[in-house]
Amino acid sequence: MSLTCRTCGHDRDLVLGSISALSPPSTVMVEVGYSCRACRRHYLHHAYVAAVAAVLNRESTSNDVLTFAGHYIHCGQPMQKTGSETRRFNTPSFTDRAAENALDVYLTTQVLHCPCGFQMELPE
Repeated sequence: MSLTCRTCGHDRDLVLGSISALSPPSTVMVEVGYSCRACRRHYLHHAYVAAVAAVLNRESTSNDVLTFAGHYIHCGQPMQKTGSETRRFNTPSFTDRAAENALDVYLTTQVLHCPCGFQMELPE
């Protein structure tokens, strides 16, 4: 299958989000997840490697992150883990009373950096 937005009818506004090997593995097909910036539709289906490469090799101004083979790629380069952080989120258990019994959630994240300076955190 090719990569085309079924609503817009072209591939100009596609942004790849993930590429996964098929099971059993194929040398010509992968599972690809992508979205269309124009109409905001999302797709996940099998596609020819050549079709995925054509979209990846296109010059793009997108700053999106691509997930491929367990790696996060930004600016065409794999992001590197540079540490971990513990984040605390809290919210009051009621909205119509004082926040004396706020619920706390702690989340450990891994910090990833791209050589361009982009950084993101993901749950570990």
